Amino acid sequence: MTRPQAGRKNTLTLQVGADNRPESVPASGDLKSRTEAAAAVAAANAARVDRDARFPEEAITAVRAQRLLGIMVPRELGGDGAGLSDVVDVCYGLGRACSSTAMIYAMHQIMVACVLRHRGNNAWHERLLRRLCAEQLLLASSTTEGKGGGNVRSSEAPIERSGSRISLERRATVISYGADADAIVTTARRAADAAASDQVLAVFLKEDYSLEPLVAWDTLGMRGTCSAGFTLRAGGDSDQILPEPYELIHVQTMTPVAHLTWASVWAGVAAGAVERAQFFIRNAARQASGQLPPGAAHYTRATSSLLTLRGVVAALLRRFEQASHDQAALASLDFQTMVNLTKVEASELAVSTVMSALRACGLSGYRNDGEFSVGRYLRDVLSSPIMINNDRILANAAAASLMSAVPGSLIG
Repeated sequence: MTRPQAGRKNTLTLQVGADNRPESVPASGDLKSRTEAAAAVAAANAARVDRDARFPEEAITAVRAQRLLGIMVPRELGGDGAGLSDVVDVCYGLGRACSSTAMIYAMHQIMVACVLRHRGNNAWHERLLRRLCAEQLLLASSTTEGKGGGNVRSSEAPIERSGSRISLERRATVISYGADADAIVTTARRAADAAASDQVLAVFLKEDYSLEPLVAWDTLGMRGTCSAGFTLRAGGDSDQILPEPYELIHVQTMTPVAHLTWASVWAGVAAGAVERAQFFIRNAARQASGQLPPGAAHYTRATSSLLTLRGVVAALLRRFEQASHDQAALASLDFQTMVNLTKVEASELAVSTVMSALRACGLSGYRNDGEFSVGRYLRDVLSSPIMINNDRILANAAAASLMSAVPGSLIG
């Protein structure tokens, strides 16, 4: 079995600009066309997915057909060797078409990134990555359970061991698209006598687990993510546990990649709403001999906040690229604060952008039955401040920032 090249086994390739793109990365035009093809299918089915609160099967089938699920995996393992900047572009493109499809894609890529960076020399996870690319496997995550709710740095259920075999039973309050995934990547306590914060990350294939429904999914928006709760009962080999502790995985990969991909989805949703508002303003102006409607001012606000939102995501992406090979930099208070506050800022900018787009369209945007409707975009984007609740993030950041000096200069 071919091993990854030396020096790459524990890193995640991140490229921001095409000028610095390694040869293994697909041409941007190719990836763009593949994304557009999948997004077209997602857009055609988005309304029905939302209405029926069902898994976006047609869109994910198109994503698989375009071989987008394994783009970050190195070529020697069957992938495209793409960077995280490519992934966030796909998230953005899918977000413009169908919020649920984009969020499913983002959550899958977060798990792929964790396996890529933290698999070490583990042969089981290398085989997983090969299968992922060959079969376009869809990975789901299970990081919330029981009373802990959104505190992903605390696990109740432990890994139980019997020789080389492991088992796990956890009451997961949310497993997005769990019933439709091919594998679940889950946190757990390292052992029954371990502290709640002493966690590992393990991968279980569909044949390794069963799901017993706990909580249904009937929500205002993001209905197609099918983020129901389940009792997860899983068993497998000890090699299915990633070799590095979850404490490191969480800081170095899980949190920054999650906030970058989620923010890109929300930016895509916001862009879809702005595009709808632009369509409305242009149409109204044509009918009024070039006279702009009153909502034009709100359209300007929408485009301005979308520009800011895109800049916020790009700034974090550049910072993550700079720090990606420096464990101390990734773990620094300054970087972690930036990651978490970017999530807050991006989610709130996305909401304000869609609200401005709605106001630009007026009643035509408020209606659910017209070509200028912004309702679905608004309902979906309202999930963003409560995915890892902004209040929780701000409260934690306040305590941490008390230890940091207030900047003494504007630049540097």
